[in-house]
Amino acid sequence: MAEKRTTYKLQDVGGIGEVKIADEVVTVIAGLAATDVDGVASMEGNITNELVSKLGVKNLSKGVKVTVLEEGVVTVDLTLNIEFGKNILEVSKKVQDKVKSSIENMTGLEVADVNIRIAGVDMENEKGK
Repeated sequence: MAEKRTTYKLQDVGGIGEVKIADEVVTVIAGLAATDVDGVASMEGNITNELVSKLGVKNLSKGVKVTVLEEGVVTVDLTLNIEFGKNILEVSKKVQDKVKSSIENMTGLEVADVNIRIAGVDMENEKGK
């Protein structure tokens, strides 16, 4: 069964046409922005950025939920795994800022909230010491 794709209208260019964006695009933007922050090991149920090129962009949507509250306003819920030894509050604040600015700059949508749930701590780096 095919998935239903939700799209958001970004702009109506007077008489020329309109620009719409699929919800998956906003989800991928959020996932890429979050995993780009130092201290984020991965998204819950996700892989790190190094493997994305081999396995495809679809994996970046795991651990990310985007909800439209009203026309052009979204909330983002992220589930993250944090690297061992990193300050959870500092990393979370950086993720919130980066996700919000990335979505707003790339799409023009307004981000009302970026909610973060820490699902785990990645011990990989600790074992290598």
